[in-house]
Amino acid sequence: MKPWVFMQDPLERWMADYRRTFDAWEEGGVCGLSFGYLNFRQPDGTCIPIFAPDPEIYTGLGVTPPPPAPRDLEKERVLHAMLDDAAGRGWDLLAFGVGAAGGQRPLEEDPFGAVGFAAQVGALMKAFPQVRGVIIDGPGEQHYELAYHHGGELFEIRDYWKVRFSHLGYDLDRLERGIAHLRESFHRLTPDRVRYHASGGMLGALLLFDLNEDALYWLRARQGSGLGYMQAIRKQLDALGTKVALGGIPRSAAFSSLTAQNYQQMGPLFDYLFPKHYFWHRGFDGMYGTVARWVQILGEWNPSLSEADCFAVVNALFGIALPGIHSLLDLELGFPQEFFDQVVYNETRRALEAVGDPEKVIAWVSTGRAPHAGDAMTARDLHLLLQASARAGLQRFLFHPDPDFGAAEWRVISSMCGKLWQEDPDGYWPSNTPRPDRFSGGRRTPKR
Repeated sequence: MKPWVFMQDPLERWMADYRRTFDAWEEGGVCGLSFGYLNFRQPDGTCIPIFAPDPEIYTGLGVTPPPPAPRDLEKERVLHAMLDDAAGRGWDLLAFGVGAAGGQRPLEEDPFGAVGFAAQVGALMKAFPQVRGVIIDGPGEQHYELAYHHGGELFEIRDYWKVRFSHLGYDLDRLERGIAHLRESFHRLTPDRVRYHASGGMLGALLLFDLNEDALYWLRARQGSGLGYMQAIRKQLDALGTKVALGGIPRSAAFSSLTAQNYQQMGPLFDYLFPKHYFWHRGFDGMYGTVARWVQILGEWNPSLSEADCFAVVNALFGIALPGIHSLLDLELGFPQEFFDQVVYNETRRALEAVGDPEKVIAWVSTGRAPHAGDAMTARDLHLLLQASARAGLQRFLFHPDPDFGAAEWRVISSMCGKLWQEDPDGYWPSNTPRPDRFSGGRRTPKR
């Protein structure tokens, strides 16, 4: 497999020694980069943009440009030199995010804000000719956590979505009835119903969750609005007059039906799909953590259910059966080999088969620490995750460091994808692992 790397802000971290870093990454097989967010850090902790957008691009699309902001011309110079170096190596470059926002068209004209977004992209592409396109994190995503977590919960419509749904022609009262019905249904699960219906396939799940017409209307509205957002963005980017490669980072395939990120629908609209290979416990976005929260909330709402019953409900809804996991405590014991052989393999295959073009699918791989605050996965876990993904047919992945590699992570990736990195304290060294001489009181290793 071929790796890409996400250079997470602060960008100054990478700019300081980019040539030596890129030389090492190139030896390890790296062939692409994403970088963002698009700002520089100031000594007082505030941020400023990495470029000044051309206001004519905004006014040409009928939206207000962002106000002038402070600049750091020296940092901009170094950033461009770094990106020129990467582009000169033949690496693909995609921006993560698009920079400072300007105005938007009225909601009745542009309910998804696609025109304003296109203006931001156009300004970015003009400022950075090294960049092929942009990546949207979670395009069209609807909330899928049963717990109130990461700022939201499944059974709610946030105020800004109420306005958007209204402009899209949906019946808000009916949406609210659908949510209320499902919320009530999820509060009256019983062991006999779960054990009878949970393993009964689609029709059994319909009976288990008591889906009625209003609930289906709400689910279809989520799907329709998610797809509508993606279609609107693609249409506006195509109208810019310059080729923009568009990447999207959806949740793992198991969650995609509830998040409204149908990979088959996304495939024609995106140049790259980055399925989130996020499997850690706790924090947010990881599969183990999400399943655990669902089990915990289902148990709180339905005290008669055992933990095994709650896991069965999760399996009926998402199709997730975690090997060797029968209780919440089992989730604390890490990932068995079967998890990678079955779950990671199947999630990867589903993404590849849904999109139908392996060149478009680049798994977004992280091991759970910053910025997701999850329990860190080990180097062994990373190795098994990448092995299983490769067996499933994945050709490329993007690694999201925390915010830089650890030594073990880079050893694993370089060994699988290029030339194995040798631990030379005087050469490239992943900053998330302290150098050996850090423990020697400043003394250097004597010559032998």
